Amino acid sequence: MVSAEAIVQVRDLANRFGSQSVHEHLDLDIYRGEILAVVGGSGTGKSVLLRSIVGLREPSAGRVQVFGENLQDLNSEQRRQVERRFGVLFQKGALFSSLTVRENIALPLIEHAGLSRADAEELAQLKVALAGLPANAGGKYPTELSGGMIKRAALARALALDPDILFLDEPTAGLDPIGAAAFDQLILTLRDALGLSVFLVTHDLDTLYTICDRVAVLAQKRVLVADTLERVAATDDAWIRDYFHGPRGRAAEQAAQRLQEPN
Repeated sequence: MVSAEAIVQVRDLANRFGSQSVHEHLDLDIYRGEILAVVGGSGTGKSVLLRSIVGLREPSAGRVQVFGENLQDLNSEQRRQVERRFGVLFQKGALFSSLTVRENIALPLIEHAGLSRADAEELAQLKVALAGLPANAGGKYPTELSGGMIKRAALARALALDPDILFLDEPTAGLDPIGAAAFDQLILTLRDALGLSVFLVTHDLDTLYTICDRVAVLAQKRVLVADTLERVAATDDAWIRDYFHGPRGRAAEQAAQRLQEPN
């Protein structure tokens, strides 16, 4: 259930790389229980925004407030406690190739939760099942997995510390349509079952139409609009028109409508 409580508040954010400015005066809220998608053209800084929120990049200006705390004001231990409540799935999974899936998932449980290796790996096996992987996937190395299984393994690792918010960077990129649709439904199921909030960067129009509560569009170095998909699609902007009302956008909308029709 989406609530009116903003658990992440980004205010007046700026991200600059030398003389290049990616974000200026950017504002965005993430509400408890929602699935929020961030879209935008190439170079609009979608992944940079994600990294700024989770503390992997220090903003050039502005503030990021999470669970009522301003990350920039916290000491390292306080910040670590807040960041433990994040689960992050990076592009291409970013699994350690020298570790099995189970060992990848157990690592944050050992390092951040202080569990023994045996306890961590036992709990990791539960996360394998939660991510929809077969039990034997836990003993496999990333090179032995398909692209879809790597995504699920990375999701299992993101869920290791029972986060309040999932941050997903292009979670369905590179997946075939069937695999992408299954992954979307898994995210929806996890949100509903675990009460998660989800922030995802995506280009996948099917994802937007099937599981997202709101969509935020990055343009002109800021969030141009953040609202329901219907209201965003109706915004008078050239990029939005091309993106949502082009052939792919119309096809995704029609597919979503067919899914909603009673049998």
